[in-house]
Amino acid sequence: MGSSTNPPNPPDPLRRPIPQRTTGWATGIAAALQRAGLKPNHISLASVGFALLGCACLVLSAHVDDAVRFLLLVGAAVTIPLRLVCNMFDGMLAVEGGLRTATGELFNEVPDRLSDLALLAGAGYAASAMDGGVTVGWLAGSLAVLTAYVRTLGVSAGAGQFFGGVMAKQQRMWTLMVGILATVVEPLLNLPRGWMLFVTLLLIAAGSALTVATRLRWIARELKNRG
Repeated sequence: MGSSTNPPNPPDPLRRPIPQRTTGWATGIAAALQRAGLKPNHISLASVGFALLGCACLVLSAHVDDAVRFLLLVGAAVTIPLRLVCNMFDGMLAVEGGLRTATGELFNEVPDRLSDLALLAGAGYAASAMDGGVTVGWLAGSLAVLTAYVRTLGVSAGAGQFFGGVMAKQQRMWTLMVGILATVVEPLLNLPRGWMLFVTLLLIAAGSALTVATRLRWIARELKNRG
């Protein structure tokens, strides 16, 4: 049994590990995007567009009847994998496609943080019928941004990249998508409107806080080992 003192994924100075990056469908689409003349920064901005669209659907869902709410929630759920796919393809064009730019890191990080905040805060407004729904949405979004801040802090301190934790980007986005889809069945279960999303956001907030603590511990250990 391995020692619990080692992080589940060693520090990677370059990229978040994404297994789908090497699949045939991903490499084929990335090649097509490059042939179309798209640049990594364009795709990074598209990811924010999808996140803002998802946010708009979530916010509006709090103010319509159940039939329209169903459509808006499904639409919001669809924007999440689209956002994640953009996050994968911008890196593929930059690295495998050789299209790195001087501002690439800015376009890689800032749109991601805006997307996290838009989707999670938007989910809070979708759960606004619950007491504290909006607050827990902003809390989850803020903690998501903090997980990324701690990761980049580790890089600047010389400890390398730590992408792990129980609620890293992919985990919190897939959790949010499941929570959004679960929300559409609330009328069938006679649950208060927004209850499913409220619980989902609490889970994401707690997992993100644990991820922050875990990454800080890994970074501190790495710095001590190097020192």
